[in-house]
Amino acid sequence: MSDAALIVLDPSDRPDPWADLIGQADAAKRLELAAASPVHAYLLLGQPGSGTVAAAFGFASLVLSSHLAGEGAARARRLARSGRHPDLVVIEPEGAALRVDEAVDIIRAGQTSPVEGPRKVIVVHGVDVIVEAAIGKLLKLIEEPPPSMVFVLLAESVPPEIATIASRCVTIEFGPIARQVLEAALVARGISPGRAKAAAAACGGDLDRAVLLAGDDALAARAALWQAIPDRLDGRGVTVWELVAQVRDAMDAAQEPLVARQQTETDALDARVEQTGERGAGRPQLVARHKREVRRLRVDELRFGLATMARVYRDRLLEGPSARDETALVAIQRSAKSLVRNPNELLLLQALLLTLGE
Repeated sequence: MSDAALIVLDPSDRPDPWADLIGQADAAKRLELAAASPVHAYLLLGQPGSGTVAAAFGFASLVLSSHLAGEGAARARRLARSGRHPDLVVIEPEGAALRVDEAVDIIRAGQTSPVEGPRKVIVVHGVDVIVEAAIGKLLKLIEEPPPSMVFVLLAESVPPEIATIASRCVTIEFGPIARQVLEAALVARGISPGRAKAAAAACGGDLDRAVLLAGDDALAARAALWQAIPDRLDGRGVTVWELVAQVRDAMDAAQEPLVARQQTETDALDARVEQTGERGAGRPQLVARHKREVRRLRVDELRFGLATMARVYRDRLLEGPSARDETALVAIQRSAKSLVRNPNELLLLQALLLTLGE
């Protein structure tokens, strides 16, 4: 089976649980084999856009339909993949970290029995950014889980603080999606080959970002802006402020397609609430996800820009050694690494460009 292949089940058991997952056939196969008789906890490990979220919902749809057949199974899968199955609980951090009150929500969900079937699935986002005070609570629940519970934890990495939690889970890794797989997926969505190629090259193996970039008319202009910065720096603070303002304006513009898509999702939720009521609609989870998506987009834009500038300095070094260019490259790499700590965007850019302009 190729990397681009999707796992397709018996047509009578549609919808396909892996319809939203590309380039992760091995992970999908492991989860499919596990779904009939799952253990208590799984850790899906991968960068944003690698498919961990789609895989979590696909796996949940299999687990929650495993005791059913025909239309009953199809209904359970449809509800689970859309996040609306009564035996699927999704916990998403509202801020930058998974807090104690959210750990309490996980415990509360774990203490209630399934509604429709023999199992309940609890999907927890952001386990790698859990606050220290919540780690013990989550660990205790995973170490002593109710027999009907299946936990699916999502994380980008395994920092030392959650190593014990990770050791209690079956870990399934998701690598960045291959560029050619992303290109094919975008073309299949009706994106022109040229746009698909450019978006796949700039997205860092992230399908969600590739989709956004494919519809971004200003992608080339932003790349050119970042690429021109080294030559525009002249040692003056006013130049730095102007460049930072231009970069942030460009990032704001890049955010507009995401905001438009989020508004569509909010409108759909409002329409559903009008029909069925607010209870169980998932508004807090949607708001939290939207905040994370915006934060992630801006970090991705910074990574893209820093990588673009770094290539300029690398190209210069290929032409001949330069202590100044080497220092600049180190400064850019340091700034890129600092993004994991969610630094202040304005201060990071100002400090970096002041250093590069010295």
